Amino acid sequence: MGKQVKTAITPTREQDYPEWYQQVIKASDLAERSPVRGCMVIKPWGYALWENITRWLDDRFKAIGVRNAYFPIFIPLSFLESEAKHVEGFAKECAVVTHHRLEKGKGGGLEPAGKLTEPLVVRPTSETIIMDSFKKWISSYRDLPLLINQWANVVRWEMRTRMFLRTSEFLWHEGHTAHATAEDAMDLTMKILDIYEDLAENVLAMPVLKGVKSEAERFPGADDTFAIEAMMQDRKALQAGTSHFLGQNFAKASDIKFQTADELEAYVWTTSWAVSTRLIGGLIMTHGDDDGLVLPPKVAMSQIVLLPISRKPEDYEKIMAYTDGLAEELRKVHYHHRPLSVEIDRRDTGGARGWEWIKKGIPLRVEIGPRDMAADSVFVGRRDKGHKDRVSMKRAEFVDNIGNLLDDIHSNLLNRARDYQKEHTHRMDDKEDFYRFFTPENKEKPEIHGGFVESHWCGNPECETKIKDDLNVTIRCMSVNGETEDGSCICCDAASTRRVVFAKSY
Repeated sequence: MGKQVKTAITPTREQDYPEWYQQVIKASDLAERSPVRGCMVIKPWGYALWENITRWLDDRFKAIGVRNAYFPIFIPLSFLESEAKHVEGFAKECAVVTHHRLEKGKGGGLEPAGKLTEPLVVRPTSETIIMDSFKKWISSYRDLPLLINQWANVVRWEMRTRMFLRTSEFLWHEGHTAHATAEDAMDLTMKILDIYEDLAENVLAMPVLKGVKSEAERFPGADDTFAIEAMMQDRKALQAGTSHFLGQNFAKASDIKFQTADELEAYVWTTSWAVSTRLIGGLIMTHGDDDGLVLPPKVAMSQIVLLPISRKPEDYEKIMAYTDGLAEELRKVHYHHRPLSVEIDRRDTGGARGWEWIKKGIPLRVEIGPRDMAADSVFVGRRDKGHKDRVSMKRAEFVDNIGNLLDDIHSNLLNRARDYQKEHTHRMDDKEDFYRFFTPENKEKPEIHGGFVESHWCGNPECETKIKDDLNVTIRCMSVNGETEDGSCICCDAASTRRVVFAKSY
């Protein structure tokens, strides 16, 4: 029996992946459970990830003409009722306000009083209330396109919750646009999908598949839903972002018309799109290891922590001055258009201090002791490598190459995740193999069990439903490029002209 390797996180991913995930969040100080069922408190180290995601996205949205606004968190029930398909998709998750004040009850406690004339739904998504504003703002083709985004919170009353991945309240942005033509609306839909792909791969180092959803997985009320799908380390899929072409469905429900250049009356074409704090869950499960969180440099609150080591009182002031000087030098360096963020941990807690930063996932740990200072050097550890894999570097070399070093960490994380996705993506044409692969009891080849499977589908929703009922496996996406290939449906053996990606998902 081999020697058991001690890890900072227990259980390990292999032992209990869901519990490992919860322990990483706790150990890295990202978030904690709140007193409200299904909600969470996002702590500074975790909220910084969301801030950096929002900052990056906000710049990209504004570059294509999108402007920010804000709409009420309360939506009249009648607004949701006006779009039947839409409300059907969210009805079971809606939280509803029915009263507007509290009064002392007979038992001395507070009880709801003052029943509202019309119940108010706490925002599950904002299409209906934003369309009400669009109706007021749009009258002519000159008012189009109208490109609006809001940063907000959302409430969906989930029965089973997991921090970041599925909570009763979460943070997101939601973009909503109106256009004069279907072509312009679709162009915007795909442009946003490309931005999401860019965010996932070039900021979060998270490789994704980009595709269109089947009708069963489509956003309620949309003509088409496009998504990016990532593979987590338990080989399940995570829907990491969606962009919806809504056609004229919401425009007709809200009566949003405009006068064309030919002085004709027409309905607008609309889109909506969003990513949420679910991305942070995806980040954890894409890069985290058995020692904790692993953060790509572009999204981390700080890229570097300096760890001064002074075992003799007479060395303390000199080492601290050296450390402060290095921090000042590093903070003058810009990394992808923002100054480097540098932490200095002055605590005298020995090895425990370094392990705290490993668990928090900071990209670079830099130790500075008397010998390092005497040699004008630093001792550098990368979070994408083992905790014992550290190298000595001259101070000037470290500062001059810090951007390249951080970019190499990003590339290493992205390539590692991309290789993992490729390794666990399979093509299957035999139904028995397909069912065996996705059956939890299958232990014949545990090293390949689970992942993405590219198989033929005839397009019949009944086949999709049967696979979901039998295996809890869904179609994650279909190619947006329309590639064709003759084959037989993995479920019913009927003729098929394309492969789709099947997987278990969050």
